[in-house]
Amino acid sequence: MTQDIRPKQHRKFIALVLAAAMAVTGASAVPAKAGNDAGKVIAGLAVLGILGAVLHDHNTRDRRETVTRPHHPQRPHRPHGGHRPHHPTPKPLPPRFGRYDLPAKCVKTFPRYSRNRDLVARGCLKRNYQFEHKLPQACKVTFWNGQKNRTGYKPRCLNKHGYRMVHR
Repeated sequence: MTQDIRPKQHRKFIALVLAAAMAVTGASAVPAKAGNDAGKVIAGLAVLGILGAVLHDHNTRDRRETVTRPHHPQRPHRPHGGHRPHHPTPKPLPPRFGRYDLPAKCVKTFPRYSRNRDLVARGCLKRNYQFEHKLPQACKVTFWNGQKNRTGYKPRCLNKHGYRMVHR
């Protein structure tokens, strides 16, 4: 913030109004006469006109002296040649968030489990997802496929626990 060195405009205005009020008060102290009313009306209008002109000049002077400049925030320093890519690449999510992204290629249909419901295959998850052991046990399903027990996870249940299927 910079301080204004100019004299305060409102002080000049108050002094002018005070001088005008004293002039009007001195003129009205004279006893009223029948033929002097027109002169008082003209003098009053003149004082009002002068006050209006001073107010107008005061208001427009403030606007003329105000200088505005556009705001240019400082740009951050770029130490490596100053090259700025046109399309910045998004930052990857931290590993704790990537943990909830399951590979969509592991969703398979097992006819022995159900003809119209898919499961997320456990073997595929073990090969393509490093947090398979941390999946919720409530979503785990074990069924007999005619040769051996198979294990999978219900996709809707995993979704309710915050997991999502991602195509990579």
